[in-house]
Parts: sequence; structure tokens; C-alpha cells
Amino acid sequence: MLRIGVLTGGGDVPGLNPCIKQIVYRAVDAGHEVLGIRRGWGGLLNYNPDAPEEEKQKWVIPLNKQVVRTVDRTGGTFLHTSRTNPSNVLPSQVPEFLKGVEVPTHKDKHNRDVADYTSHVLNVLDHLGIDVLIPIGGDDTLSYGERLHREGVKVVAIPKTMDNDVYGTDYCIGFSTAVTRSVEFIHNLRTSAGSHERIAVVELFGRNSGETSLIAAYLAGVDRAIISEVPFDPHRLAEMIMEDKRMNPSNYAMLTVSEGARMIEGEVIQTGEADAYGHKKLGGIGAVVGSLLNELTGENIIYQQVAYLMRSGAPDSLDLMVAANYAQMAMSLVEQGRFGRMVALQRGLYTDININTIMQGIKRVNVAELYDVGQYRPKVRHVFGMPMFLM
Repeated sequence: MLRIGVLTGGGDVPGLNPCIKQIVYRAVDAGHEVLGIRRGWGGLLNYNPDAPEEEKQKWVIPLNKQVVRTVDRTGGTFLHTSRTNPSNVLPSQVPEFLKGVEVPTHKDKHNRDVADYTSHVLNVLDHLGIDVLIPIGGDDTLSYGERLHREGVKVVAIPKTMDNDVYGTDYCIGFSTAVTRSVEFIHNLRTSAGSHERIAVVELFGRNSGETSLIAAYLAGVDRAIISEVPFDPHRLAEMIMEDKRMNPSNYAMLTVSEGARMIEGEVIQTGEADAYGHKKLGGIGAVVGSLLNELTGENIIYQQVAYLMRSGAPDSLDLMVAANYAQMAMSLVEQGRFGRMVALQRGLYTDININTIMQGIKRVNVAELYDVGQYRPKVRHVFGMPMFLM
């Protein structure tokens, strides 16, 4: 019998709950135990082995079939999530019971003093008797899973992020639903854009990869798409979008913008305090683009951030299927004793890769194959031999 720990970290996406459910059902049928670690890596950081049982259950709970029986009917993650990184903990984030404990310290990428509480995490895993850990997350969450693997923890990782930018896999849980939502909202917005004869600017999530902007624009037939990988000239964009508007019998135009996009010689718009992985909050480039287009064209603008609506609600059928299959693959790896692996999809086939692959690069849009840099729009021509979502 194994005791398996499962957690979800980073942003929520549709498909997490179905993935957890399948892990629990498969594990229980095989005679294993499952512990749900609440609030991502924050659950292990904040778990105090000496605390009363009631306090411990705020961070770790046993999972069985009855507990997870209905969770797959909703989106999000019932285990909750956080952007905690136990190897980069700010003084203000240190749990009270760990204050005064000597651990290694260093400067993070923003020159802040942070502490590495990995030793505490390892002690907690040992205290809980967790034999195998299954983290479900994006490249940030899984990067700490890779760290634990190097520390000797048996880890099997599952990729999720609606940006679809975990390096080494063509698909991450949450991406299909995010695109489906985006296409739906873009089409819904056409009624207002057309009624008022305006230019609609739709801002979509996408930090390093413009895949959501590109694919949503491609599928929804949007006039122009600004992506994270290609800096844009607002003057050229204004000329093009006005031509699009004039050519439309309904006298409106639409464009999508990745939140990580930037103008030529400009900067990515970031606000607030950086999180434990060094990322500040993105968002607002769509408002800047809308304001510039209004200034350059004199046209009225509709600016819409789809934002969290992209990751809200129940998963579509593709995310349900991939989430369930990734769970089955992860459990197969556990039963085979193959650790330090991440489940993946490559060229349409389910596979697994070394978990350290996620540290070897940043997944980006194949601009040469899929994007017209001069026209700021998708350019999909050759799809033979490409993955289903082209990335």
C-alpha cells in the first residue's frame, strides 16, 4: 500500500477536479491511500506537525471515493490553490510556528530577501508518510516539484495551465476550455461592437505565450491578434483595424490581445507585488491599446478583459478527457515505480517525459509557421503533421 499526496497549485482551471477524482478512484481501487494537500505548496509550508488535529485539517485531508464523488461536476479545484513557493518565502509569509527556525536565505530575482523552507517541507512529507507526490500545476508549481524530486521525493507531475505553456507537452489541462470560453465571448461581443459600429479590443490571458490570443482569434475569425511573442506598432495596427472596419458591412472590427503583449520598444504592463515565483500581475495592455486606437483613429472603443471568465466554470469535453487520462497515466507511472516524470501529450499521443524537461525552455508560439508578423493575424496554412492545437 502506498500513501499518495496530491495538490493543485497556481491558477485554477477547469479539469482539476476531474483529474483529482480519477487519481483517487484508481488509487483506492488498488488499495492505496490518498491525502489531499490543500492550497498547493502552501499546504506543506503551513502544516505544523505539532498542531491540534483540527488545525492540521486546514492543510491536509484524507481523500476517498465518497469525498470526491461529485467534484468532477464543477470547475476549479476543491483542494484550493496558491502561488506559494517554499523555496522563496518572504518574511511576511513565514508561518508563525516557523519563525526563528534557521533555514537558508537568498535574494530573489527582485532582490528581495527570501528563505528556503524545503527542509520543513521534506519533514512534513516524512511526518505524513507520503510515499509519492502528484503535483498538478503549471511550470511554476511543477518547478518546485522538480526541486523535490532532486531532493529524493518520488514525484509524478501533471501539467495544467490555460496558457498551455508548460515546456515539453503539447497540451495542458484547462487550455481547451479557455479557448472555448474566449471564442464564445468574442462572438457574443460582436452584437455590441456591431450595433455601435465600434472597434472591440479583447484582452486574453497569456504571459509568455500568445497561444490563447492566436488560437481564439483563428477560431473566432477575429480581424487582428496581438500576441506576447511579437511586439507591435500601434500606428500600423490602427491603420489595419480601420481598414478592417471599413471592409465590414456592419462597420465594426475586433482584435485580441495577449496580456503579456507589448509595443515596440515598450514594456509588458505589470502591477503589484511579485509573487513567490517572481511574477507580477499582468493585465491592462488591452486598455492601453484601446486608448491608443481611440486617439489615433477617433473611433469609439469597446475594451473587454475576458480574464478569469476564461478559467471559470465546468470543463469542456476535451479537458474532461485529458484530465481523466492524465490521472490514469500518473497512476500507471506510480504503480510502475517510475518517478521524476511528467505526463504529456506530444504530436497527439499520450506519453511521459523527464520532469526536468520543464526547466529547459519556455514554450512559445511558432511565429514563423502560425503568425503573420506584418499583418498581426493568424497565418495557419500547413497543418499536416501538426498537433491538434497546432502548438
